[in-house]
Amino acid sequence: MPRSLLRSLLLSLITILAIPVVAQQKRIANVTHISRNKVCINVYEYDCVDVQPQFPGGDSAMLKFINRERRYPSRAYRAGIEGRVLCSFVVNEDGSLSHISVLRGVEESLNREAVRIISNMPDWTVGSIDDVPVPVYCILPIPFRL
Repeated sequence: MPRSLLRSLLLSLITILAIPVVAQQKRIANVTHISRNKVCINVYEYDCVDVQPQFPGGDSAMLKFINRERRYPSRAYRAGIEGRVLCSFVVNEDGSLSHISVLRGVEESLNREAVRIISNMPDWTVGSIDDVPVPVYCILPIPFRL
């Protein structure tokens, strides 16, 4: 077998074996919820768990829930304000949601409505690593269109 072909095969094999190692690295984010007491918890990022948390019934059920639950604030409606509120939250080991916050808001009443919608969501199926439930940091846009 020519040396160049052997070298190519060896490099290909090394590359193939190295990819799973890189993909298995886990990133942990710190989430700080600021209220009267400062709380800092370690959570896993959404893309870094074996099984991602999920709204019961999947994405289509979540969109139906958001559309059914959303109440357009009258002041924002009259002013013609629309946009997408980017929210973050943590899906805990028991599926409950916590640490809900606005990452990028549109207008105060729309921001409050987006937080209210997420607060009213049912418990999610949990995220896990090696079949062990872990808290997972999620980001979700809530759209407001007239």
